[in-house]
Amino acid sequence: MSEDRKRLGLKLRDAREYLGLSQDEVAKAVGVTRSAVSLIESGQRRVDALELKRFAELYQRPVAEFTGDTDVIDAPVPLTVQHLARAAVKLTEADRAELLRFAEFLSTKAPAKGEG
Repeated sequence: MSEDRKRLGLKLRDAREYLGLSQDEVAKAVGVTRSAVSLIESGQRRVDALELKRFAELYQRPVAEFTGDTDVIDAPVPLTVQHLARAAVKLTEADRAELLRFAEFLSTKAPAKGEG
């Protein structure tokens, strides 16, 4: 087993756990078996490009974050953001897009008096 596969598997597992998804839920969404997800996460099974793309879409992260092609900031994620991500994964794609638009709106508006 290569170190690259092991590292990729750990990143995929961390992303799945961060969103609070089970291996079974991921398997159904990606189109593989639950045992395949387990083998991928342990670095014992290769991931083809299309599977990796589906994982990245499900986890709402760029493929490059899993392949190590870019520098990813490894800053701690606030607990409230973790809760938001877990709630957002249960929404429809349209609702997540609306949530993203709202978050972008909030990040561009001027802070209220006393906030900043």
